[in-house]
Amino acid sequence: MDGTTAVTTTPAVLILLGPPGAGKGTQARKLEERFGLVQLSTGDLLRAAVAAGTEAGKAAKAVMEAGDLVSDEIVIAILRDRLGEPDCAKGVILDGFPRTTVQAGALDDLLTESGQRINAAISLEVDDAAMVTRISGRYTCGSCGEGYHDTFKTPAKEGVCDNCGGTEMKRRADDNAETVASRLEAYHAQTAPLIAYYADKGVLKSIDAMGDIEAISDALATIVQGAMD
Repeated sequence: MDGTTAVTTTPAVLILLGPPGAGKGTQARKLEERFGLVQLSTGDLLRAAVAAGTEAGKAAKAVMEAGDLVSDEIVIAILRDRLGEPDCAKGVILDGFPRTTVQAGALDDLLTESGQRINAAISLEVDDAAMVTRISGRYTCGSCGEGYHDTFKTPAKEGVCDNCGGTEMKRRADDNAETVASRLEAYHAQTAPLIAYYADKGVLKSIDAMGDIEAISDALATIVQGAMD
């Protein structure tokens, strides 16, 4: 024996808050690569649990097949199972959960069971008017999926994809100004209590998500590094 003591680190738990189109998915992938974290979204968790046939997954499947919403208890049970898997050893980024303060409290209880805690809840702040323009102008090439925008990124030749030469362009049905504005309004109403909840706990961080993607990535990385130290 050399007298040294092994140091064990508790997996980090980070929450990304932000409306549709704020870039949560893009930034979460960058954080995964940079820090070895795992992004966990509610939808992916449910689908994986159902496919794996876990007890919680079977419960979720029955509820979904009945056309009902999966309860917080089932989501927490699925999350408990997922957090125990080896790839989550360094930590996770939660995207889309919690959505309410009741879920946030249940998440706190779950983490307490394993000696974990929320290291940081990071809010991606956006300008609603600019977001409506950003999202409602999006479209993609129907052949290769290359993304374009009415204002920020148009093909060199109108109607022809720069990447593959395809001429079929697609827009998501819900990427229109009225729907986007409604989604943003709903997000703010739903998320405002969570902002206050995590601010009270002293773990809330905010980032301007309207700037350059790499600048946002660097700001996020600084917060995450500090939260994990």
